[in-house]
Amino acid sequence: MTRFSSFLRATALCTAAALATGVAQAQSRFDKVEIRTEQLSPSTYVLFGAGGNIGLSVGADSVFVIDDQFAPLSEKIAAAIKKITDKPVQFVLNTHWHSDHTGGNENFAKGGALIIAHDNVKKRLSTEQFIEFLRAKEAPLPKIAQPVVTFSTDVTFHINGDEVYAFHMPKAHTDGDAIIHFRKSNVIHMGDIFFNGFYPFIDTSSGGSPEGVVAAADRVLAMADDATRIIPGHGPVSNKAELKIYRDMVATVSARVKKLAQEGKKLDEIIAAKPSAEYDERWGKGFIPTGRFIEMLMSAWAK
Repeated sequence: MTRFSSFLRATALCTAAALATGVAQAQSRFDKVEIRTEQLSPSTYVLFGAGGNIGLSVGADSVFVIDDQFAPLSEKIAAAIKKITDKPVQFVLNTHWHSDHTGGNENFAKGGALIIAHDNVKKRLSTEQFIEFLRAKEAPLPKIAQPVVTFSTDVTFHINGDEVYAFHMPKAHTDGDAIIHFRKSNVIHMGDIFFNGFYPFIDTSSGGSPEGVVAAADRVLAMADDATRIIPGHGPVSNKAELKIYRDMVATVSARVKKLAQEGKKLDEIIAAKPSAEYDERWGKGFIPTGRFIEMLMSAWAK
């Protein structure tokens, strides 16, 4: 198993454990997690740990964070940021509501950070949620951990010599996804709309859809150039060419599953037809195995 495969497996296990059974029961897994930092431009970084990849903008103005993984990792994340700057975290922007991206909200808010997200993230974090695909119930977050500032379509932050443009992509991974474009740094954070290296989780019970994922990828592809660094929700930092491959995979397999479902085929028949056969070796060894990916796509078309 390669180092990257080991990293993906460890991340997937922590994410699955926390989403399905709660952060407290996954604590032992987090004890061994190390936060790794990669610099993408003079002012932007990505932090890898367990859960969603963290985007970071650091400069003379403020410390701007995108997603904050799980609560038990907050001290480790703060320590990793402190190695770059002594400034406190001023902003935390959530790409969507799932706990592997919002679990640290409470801790960072207590430290003075302003939590920002799309309107639908606020709605979901303030009420009990049920992730149907994982059979996981999520309790509402305390008020301090919920977004204080929300937006419906887009918002721009003029900080650290950059223009940080966040915009909503409807019905993609969920109904509250935000993509964040560091325009001057030429860095884009896609949250869980993009899983780099394995089949994506599309939360249809939270308003997600395969068509929305493809549409979001198309929008980013139109914005990006060959030098753009693209941060996925999970997996290593990517680029335009790899995003195009991912986009085409999702579109192709989704269209095949839809066609078979419309022909009246049952789930076991669709799986047996192997609509993702040429992609399984590359994409089917992560958080979502092949059979479950097909099941997820079929359930999306049934909604």
